[in-house]
Amino acid sequence: MKTIYIDCGMGAAGDMLTAALYELLNEKERKEFLQKMNEAGIPEVEIEAEPSEKCGIFGTHMKVLVNGTEEVSHHHGDEHHHNEEEHEHHHHEKHKHEQHHEEEHEHTHNHVHRGMPEIEDIFQGLQVSDRVKQDALSVYGLIAEAESHAHNRPVSEIHFHEVGTMDAIADVTAVCLLMEMLAPECVVASPVHVGSGHVHCAHGILPVPAPATAFILKDVPIYSGKIRGELCTPTGAALLKYFVNRFDSIPMMKTEQIGYGMGKKDFPQANCVRAFLGTVEESAEKVLELSCNVDDMTGEQIGFATEQLLEEGALEVYTVSVGMKKSRPGIKICVLCKEEDREHMVEQIFKHTTTLGIRENLCKRYTLTRELKKNDTPLGGIRVKQSKGFGVTREKFEYEDLAEIARSRKSSLEEVMKKITE
Repeated sequence: MKTIYIDCGMGAAGDMLTAALYELLNEKERKEFLQKMNEAGIPEVEIEAEPSEKCGIFGTHMKVLVNGTEEVSHHHGDEHHHNEEEHEHHHHEKHKHEQHHEEEHEHTHNHVHRGMPEIEDIFQGLQVSDRVKQDALSVYGLIAEAESHAHNRPVSEIHFHEVGTMDAIADVTAVCLLMEMLAPECVVASPVHVGSGHVHCAHGILPVPAPATAFILKDVPIYSGKIRGELCTPTGAALLKYFVNRFDSIPMMKTEQIGYGMGKKDFPQANCVRAFLGTVEESAEKVLELSCNVDDMTGEQIGFATEQLLEEGALEVYTVSVGMKKSRPGIKICVLCKEEDREHMVEQIFKHTTTLGIRENLCKRYTLTRELKKNDTPLGGIRVKQSKGFGVTREKFEYEDLAEIARSRKSSLEEVMKKITE
């Protein structure tokens, strides 16, 4: 399975992810990528790749020029920015961060602001494939939702600060385009190093990770280290949340290419995102099948036991009708779990069923890689479950989303399906 592994040991920003993925392309593809980006039609933006070195490691820094100059936003800086003057002085030494600020920022910096409808218009007008547009809009939707939550305002009232917006739009478009070109079947990333300390922005002093970043990284494993400053930006977080199938240590893979995407700022540790491109052999995982037979439980009790076992970490629980001793009809309860959960699951089966004995079988389980993505449809955003692996790719709309729309419109599931696939 074609896999990309992203090492976020120094966090992630949009430009760093772009540069790391860019290095996974061959020379011809790199030229094609830069040409596509510069002809995409992002207003006033030009993108350049330049060699960069950090702590003896050589990689690429992705230079996003807005009106001919490389912009570094007023969003989250490192801990040393105690006032605006010093902040301005340090601009060009910064780990490039994107800005997502609202109206009050306007009074401080006299810049125009753009709302989500204008940003959507920019993405829709780009000279890129529909897939790249769709992915980019979904990523920006995650950022807007996080800003809306952080500032307690509806998404319709969120305004993005223009200078930061243009290079953030470039970063999001670039990563979406690179993912289309690289076409991985699976994307895995390490837990995310978010940095530590505080950051200064127009709203005052905020803790690291900043509220919007923290909101996006819900359900993602994060950690803090000794490095002071903001290492993961909202744009970096949204790109990871959208494209990564799972967060884990590096899988057993044959690596074909390694990319280093460099940040602007220097830290004691090499400030880069590292990406590996290679193949992961599809293999079976070992699972335990624990089973028992019961003939004295009601349907309600069995239903309750099934729910509890799944809540306690069972991978799967199912029942089969069986004939038992004395010609009694009974139910066989089968529970699949990980080997390390054996003891806990045995306890739970004895707790929630009337069985006096449990059988164990060690099985192999072959699974497709699954991920949920949000698709915009005529009836609104609907999640799509995508499964890949063993030469198979399939997609289906998430049932709960379809059911909710059907209920609200008083339609059948068939009518909803027809409407969204027209």
